[in-house]
Amino acid sequence: MGYRLLDHATDAIVEVTAPALEAAFLSAAESVADITLDRETVREREQRQVAVSGKDLDYLLLNWLEEVIYLLITEGFAVRRFDVRLFRSGAYRIDAVAYGEPIDLKRHRFRVEIKAPTFHQMEIREGRTVTMRFLLDL
Repeated sequence: MGYRLLDHATDAIVEVTAPALEAAFLSAAESVADITLDRETVREREQRQVAVSGKDLDYLLLNWLEEVIYLLITEGFAVRRFDVRLFRSGAYRIDAVAYGEPIDLKRHRFRVEIKAPTFHQMEIREGRTVTMRFLLDL
C-alpha cells in the first residue's frame, strides 16, 4: 500500500491506497513531501505539531495537504516522517507530528514547489481499502 503518481501534463495527480483512513492521510502527506524533496536525506532533528480539521473528508484532505505544503514550502521544514492521528467527532480532525529539520536546498535535493492542492478530481472511497485521488497544482 502507499501511493503512486498518475500521468498528467502539468500537475501531479496522486492516488493513495491504504488499509484505513489514518494510513491514507499519512500516505497523502508522504507523497507531498516526496514530490517536494528527497526525504531519505532528511534527519529527524526537530518536530512540529500539525493540526487540521474539516467538515467532511474532502475538506479534511484539502486542509491537510495545504498544511503539509505550508510546512514544507513556507516554513522551510524538511519532513522525514509523520505520525498521524485521525478523529471523527462531528467534524473530522487530524493531529500529527512531523519529524525533520530546516530545509537545506542542496542536501535535501529540492525537486519542485507545490502551489496548492485542489478539489478538482479529488476522490475518497472507503471499502475494504481506502482509495484517495487528488491533484496538486505545481
